[in-house]
Amino acid sequence: MANRLKSKKSQKPAADKKLKPEKESQVTVKQLVKDERTHKITGAVFLLLAIFLFIAFTSYLFTWKEDQDKVFHGASILLPSSNVKVSNLLGNLGALVSHEFFFKGFGLASYFFCSIFFIIGVNLLFARRIFSISRNLRYVLAGLLFFSVAAAFVTHGMDFPWGGAVGDMISDWLTRFLGWIGTAALLLVAGLAYIIWRFNPVFHVPSLPKKEQAAAPVPVPEPVEPEKPAPKEKGKKGAKLFVDESFNNGKGNVLKEDGGIVAIAPPLEEEPHIEFTVTEREGSGEAPFDPDPILAEAEEEDDIDEEPGEEPPPPLKMPPIPPLAKTPGDLQLEIKTAPEPPAEPEAAGEESLIPENMPDYEPTLDLRDYKYPGLELLEAHGSEKIVQDPSELEANKNQIINTLKNYDISISKISATVGPTVTLYEIVPAAGVRISRIKNLEDDIALSLAALGIRIIAPIPGKGTIGIEVPNVKKTVVSMRTLLSSDKFQHSNFNLPIAIGKKIDNENFIVDLSSMPHLLMAGATGQGKSVGLNAILVSLLYKKHPSQLKLVLVDPKKVELSIYRTIEKHFLAKLPGEEEAIITDTKKVVHTLNALCIEMDNRYDLLKEANARNIKEYNEKFIKRRLNPQKGHQYLPFIVLVVDEFADLIMTAGKEIEMPIARLAQLARAVGIHLIIATQRPSVNIITGTIKANFPARIGFKVSSKIDSRTILDAGGADQLIGKGDMLISYNGEITRLQCAFVDTPEVEAITQFIGRQRGYPESYKLPEYVDEKEMEAKDFDLGDRDPLFEEAARLIVVNQLGSTSLIQRKMKLGYNRAGRLMDQLEAAGVVGPGQGSKPRDVLIKTEHELEHYLNP
Repeated sequence: MANRLKSKKSQKPAADKKLKPEKESQVTVKQLVKDERTHKITGAVFLLLAIFLFIAFTSYLFTWKEDQDKVFHGASILLPSSNVKVSNLLGNLGALVSHEFFFKGFGLASYFFCSIFFIIGVNLLFARRIFSISRNLRYVLAGLLFFSVAAAFVTHGMDFPWGGAVGDMISDWLTRFLGWIGTAALLLVAGLAYIIWRFNPVFHVPSLPKKEQAAAPVPVPEPVEPEKPAPKEKGKKGAKLFVDESFNNGKGNVLKEDGGIVAIAPPLEEEPHIEFTVTEREGSGEAPFDPDPILAEAEEEDDIDEEPGEEPPPPLKMPPIPPLAKTPGDLQLEIKTAPEPPAEPEAAGEESLIPENMPDYEPTLDLRDYKYPGLELLEAHGSEKIVQDPSELEANKNQIINTLKNYDISISKISATVGPTVTLYEIVPAAGVRISRIKNLEDDIALSLAALGIRIIAPIPGKGTIGIEVPNVKKTVVSMRTLLSSDKFQHSNFNLPIAIGKKIDNENFIVDLSSMPHLLMAGATGQGKSVGLNAILVSLLYKKHPSQLKLVLVDPKKVELSIYRTIEKHFLAKLPGEEEAIITDTKKVVHTLNALCIEMDNRYDLLKEANARNIKEYNEKFIKRRLNPQKGHQYLPFIVLVVDEFADLIMTAGKEIEMPIARLAQLARAVGIHLIIATQRPSVNIITGTIKANFPARIGFKVSSKIDSRTILDAGGADQLIGKGDMLISYNGEITRLQCAFVDTPEVEAITQFIGRQRGYPESYKLPEYVDEKEMEAKDFDLGDRDPLFEEAARLIVVNQLGSTSLIQRKMKLGYNRAGRLMDQLEAAGVVGPGQGSKPRDVLIKTEHELEHYLNP
C-alpha cells in the first residue's frame, strides 16, 4: 500500500506540469447587449418597475394627505440623514414618485405608465412579441393626454389632483378658449373617438316594427350550411394557394349577409400563421387553348354538387318575344348602302405589262434549295427542369416574414414563383401598410437573406402584390435550343422574331424586333452582352430566309462578330468595293452608316411611288405583282444593323457616327431598317438624349452603379443583378427580369458553317455607294495645277516625317489656307495619308530618294 501511495504522489506533479492555464474569453459590450440573458434581466426589471409604480400609485390614493407636506421637500427626503416618515406602502421613494406623477404630472392617468412598462417587460422576459409595443404606445400616449384632461375638467375645484398639473393646465386653456359647453362637447367626442379607435365596438340599430299588411306569414330563412371546400383540380401543377390571415387586434370581424349581421369569433391570441406555397411552371405556357378540360372539370363539379337520386331541375325556357305591332304612326327606317367605288386603275404603263393569271412573286425562289439550320446544331446545356430546393424556399420565406415583422410590417399573403436563376416572392401587405416602407427595406432584406441581387418591385404592374426577387443558390442554364423549339417561336408570325430568354415564371420571352423597333443594350464587361447579341442573331438565322433579311455587322473589337463571315453571300450586306463584310475600321463605319441613310431615302422614294406606308404593304404589293420592276421596284429585305461596341465609335468619330445613327433611329423603322446597339459604358455622353428618345426597347445587363442603370433603363435595378446573363428588359413600358438564353461559340460556328456550305448569292447584298465630300475635294486637284511650293513642302514633310499643316505654316511662313491647300495636294499625290483628327498625318514616302524618284520619274 505504501509503495502504491508513493507512486501516486510521484505522478501528481508530473500531471500538474502538463496543465495549461485557462484562457479568459473576452466579452464585448455589443455581445453583452445582444445576449438573451441580458434581455431577460431587463424584462424582469421593467416588470418590477411596473409593479412598484402600481403599488405606489394605489397607496397614494389613500395617503396623499398625510404625505403631501413631506414630499414638498423634494428629493431631500431620500437622503439617509432625513428623519421624515411617510405613510406610503413603498416608503419615501414611493411617496415622492407618486407625487411627481400625480400632482405634477397626469393625475389618475399615470396608471398608463404601469401598462407600458408591463408590456415591455413581458416581451423581453419571454423573448417573443406577445404585445405590440408600437401600437400600445400610441394607445398609451393618446389615453394619457385625454384622460388627464377629462379628469381635470370633471373634478375641477377638488383637492385631489385627479388630472394632475398637465390636465389642469390644458383644461383651463380649453375652458377659456371654448367655454364650459364647448370643452365638454370636445371631450365627449374625443372620448368616443378613442373608444372606437381602441376597441372598435359594434353598434346595433334596433329594427322598427312593421305594419301588418300582408296576410301571408313571413318565411323564415333556413340556416345555410357552410360550403364544403371545392375539390382540387387534377392535372394542374403549380397552382397558387394563398392563405389570408386577419389582423384585427384580437377582435372579431363583422360580415353582412342578406341584410343581417353575423359576428365571427375572434382568433386566438397567437402569431398569425401564413401558409407558403410554391409555383413552378414546367412549360412555357404556349400550348393552344383547349376548352375541353375546363368543361369536363365544370361537369365534374356539377355532378359532385348534385345529390344522388335527385333529378336536375329542367332548364328554364323563355317564352318567345312577340313582334311589335306596327302602328300607322311608326316610321320605317330605310337603310341605303353607298355604291362601291370602282377599283383604282393601276399606274399607267404597269397593267399592260403584267400578264393575266400570273402567280405571285416568291422571293425565296432565288435560293430555292436553301435549308434552314436544324435544332441538332444546338446543345441542351444541362437539365431544363428547374432545380427546386424546399429548404431554401422555406428559409427565405421565414427570413422575409421575420425581417418585415421586426419593422412592424405584417403581411396577409405570400407565394413563391421559382425561375431559372431568380425566385419571385409575392407578398400582400396587411391593410394600412405603406408600400414605401417595404421598398426602403431592400438592403435589410438582402442582409437577412445574405444574398446578392435582391430587387423589390413595389408594386408589381397589373397585380396587387409586392415582389421580392431573390437569386437561387443553384441556377439553371437556359439553353437556346429550348427557346427555338418552343411552339411560340416555331409558329410565330412575327416579321423578325427574336428569342431572348426566360422570365421568372419560366415563360419564354419571344418578341418581334420590327415592333421594338430598335434595341439598345448595355452592361459591364463579361456580363452577357455578346451572348445576348449571338442569341438575337441566331434567332433571326433560324427563322428568316436569306432573301428576307440582311445584316450589317459593325465590330470595332474585330473578334466578336467575325464568326459570321462565312454567311457573307447569304445574309450580310456591305459597301461596294469592300473586301470584308464585317466592318471594323471607324472610317468605313461612317461610310456604311451614311450608305444606310441613302438606302433609307431610296426606300422611302419607292414607298412613295407605290402608295405604301411601310415595308410590309410595299412587299405585299410587289408579291401580288402590282409594282413594275422596270421602274426600279424590287422586293425589299429587312436590314438589321448590329453595333457591338458603340462607345468606341463615339470616342473616335463622335458626331460623324451620332448623326447618321440618330437619322436611322428616327426614320428607318417604316422601311425595314432596324438597329441593335450594344455598349459597355451607358453614360450620357455616349448614349445621348437624341439616341435614347428613339430606342424605346432597352436591355440592361449588370452595371456598376445606379447612375448607369438609370441611364440605360430610366430606372434602378440593373446594378442589383447577379451577372451571367441576368438582365432587365424595358419593353412596352414594363421592365421585366429575364435570364438570357445561352448559346456557345461552337454552336454559332456550327450554324454559320451549315449556312455557308450551301449555295448562296453570287455576291453579298450591296449598299448604295457613299462618297465623302471632303475626300472628293482632296482628290479633285489637277496634278498639273500644283502650288509652286508643292515640291518644297513635300521635301519638308518627308525630311521631318511629320504630316502636319502647322509645320508647313511655321517653316515656310505661310497662312493657314495655303498650308491646308498644300496638305490636300500632298494627300492627293500620295505623299501623306488621310487626316486623323488632331493627330499628324502618316507620311507614306519615307526617304528623299523615293520622293525625288516620285517627283521626277
